[in-house]
Amino acid sequence: MTINYTILGLLESGDRSGYDLKKVMQELDFLPWSGNNNQIYKALVFLLEEGLVENRTAHRDDGPSKKIYSITQLGKETLHSWAKETQPQLPEYKKLFLAQLAFAESEAVELLETYEILLKKQLAYHEEKLKRQFGFPNRNERETYIWQMLYQNLLDSYQCELTWADKMKKGLVKFHEDKSDK
Repeated sequence: MTINYTILGLLESGDRSGYDLKKVMQELDFLPWSGNNNQIYKALVFLLEEGLVENRTAHRDDGPSKKIYSITQLGKETLHSWAKETQPQLPEYKKLFLAQLAFAESEAVELLETYEILLKKQLAYHEEKLKRQFGFPNRNERETYIWQMLYQNLLDSYQCELTWADKMKKGLVKFHEDKSDK
């Protein structure tokens, strides 16, 4: 999957500058890119060359001019063809934390407690972003529902991890108690 389709999707919801694209991409935690300038502007050059986007210069009295990008009809067709024909990817479960936990001994419970704190913070952060509908195109009810569910997917993932961490911690504590009773 490339960043190009995400840029096309963001432009489909409205014209944006490269800087605007960067801001949105950095805030949408379910996207796999950091949204750095190199990624975005390299992709925009490619999309322009392919005729998938076009740009115009917006002159401003209060600052430098900036390029505003918009999606072309070919860009829309390409975006929707990709969405229809590309097979979904399964979630990634390879995590450094799991390796740490696999080899931890007495520090395992402390690791899990730290993990739970981090998960709770992320959960609260993303609940607030959902409440504020950050990044939502809001062009229609269906699209708003889709974006709500994208955030819900993220929330559910954090909640599932939190449930698992609590279960794992309780099991380790119980194992330690059972061992000390002997």
